[in-house]
Amino acid sequence: MGDTPADGTPTAAKRRPRSRLRRPLTVGLVVAALLAGYYCVSLWQVRSAGRSDQARQVDAIVVMGAAQYDGRPSPQLAARLDHVAALWPEGLAPLVVVTGGNQPGDRFTEADASAAYLIERGVPDSAILREDRGSTSYESLERAKALLDERSVGIHSVLVVTDPYHTLRSKLIAEEVGLTAYGSPTPTSVVTGARSLERHVWEAGGVAIGRLTGFRWLSDVTD
Repeated sequence: MGDTPADGTPTAAKRRPRSRLRRPLTVGLVVAALLAGYYCVSLWQVRSAGRSDQARQVDAIVVMGAAQYDGRPSPQLAARLDHVAALWPEGLAPLVVVTGGNQPGDRFTEADASAAYLIERGVPDSAILREDRGSTSYESLERAKALLDERSVGIHSVLVVTDPYHTLRSKLIAEEVGLTAYGSPTPTSVVTGARSLERHVWEAGGVAIGRLTGFRWLSDVTD
């Protein structure tokens, strides 16, 4: 008969194993395409957040910490602080929260170095809150909220100042810890060119994962 080959095995029986493999392969390709699309959306959002300044009236400006050298802000941290110093005269907030602890052996914290830098540029010491223990973005923003809660109970609005590539993740973390957050990336970031592209790529991965798992979990397993 036409459906039976010379060895007597029905054609349909020979085709069945290949059909069984086709379905999981198709599912795998669909899942891979969805994950790639999700990552690309995250990358686009990271880039967009870094190009958008949401400066407005808030309860406090929060500047994310970066390296300091014996009390002197690194060029990356200085660029963030210069942006805060430029925003301060606009009267957008009554407080500035500087963040970041120190490395073993350091005499100064990132928060201390940031506060001194801002005071030299006209921000009153009385308007600066120092979050000087955080070692990750999550810890710093969580502790920044605690400092604001000591001033008044409620949901606080903040303007987060950091590098463009870091803006979206910082905003999302701030929201996760209970703040209403807006972003104002520094326009003078020293992270440019290939370094900026690399940071954007990594940040997009962090944002994509953090949105699924929570940023606290992500901070615990990566820092």
